[in-house]
Amino acid sequence: MQVSCLYGSSPAVDRIQLTLEVELQEQEGAPMSTKELRARGRTAIRRTLSTRAGEGGDAPAMAEAAVNVCRDVAACLAVVLGARGVDMLFRRSVHLATAQFPCLAMRGEDGAADVVFARLREVLARQDRTVAAEASYTLLVTFTELLATLIGESLTETLLSSVWVPASPRSDQETVP
Repeated sequence: MQVSCLYGSSPAVDRIQLTLEVELQEQEGAPMSTKELRARGRTAIRRTLSTRAGEGGDAPAMAEAAVNVCRDVAACLAVVLGARGVDMLFRRSVHLATAQFPCLAMRGEDGAADVVFARLREVLARQDRTVAAEASYTLLVTFTELLATLIGESLTETLLSSVWVPASPRSDQETVP
């Protein structure tokens, strides 16, 4: 970008021009917005659940995929938040997701994470595949968004990136007819 000045060039104008050029360069390589990070995370969650459940997988396959993803997320975050912190965040996510999917309600489930995950698997396996998929997706989105409110979108994405199935190169490129 070129800055033109009606009054001629001076050291002050040169500093302004340099500042504007630096700001433009920073904007071109600027980090993604919160909205973009959330959209990317949601897409990664859906892709991961779909891939792990398999094409045409039934509700039990989706339930197994959801529980395995939850376990992987818990393992990644236990180092940072501690097992108790992950457990509390997961339980809060289940509580919030229950508003949309009452089948997720887990009253009286005060056991260890393994007990809660086993109960989640049972509940999801009894649902229609579509309900199991959407309930799993909602639960994981709720979890990641709660986590992001605590530690930030960028750190959430960084910590959980190893759990999500990466996008195929074709899905990232636009197809031109």
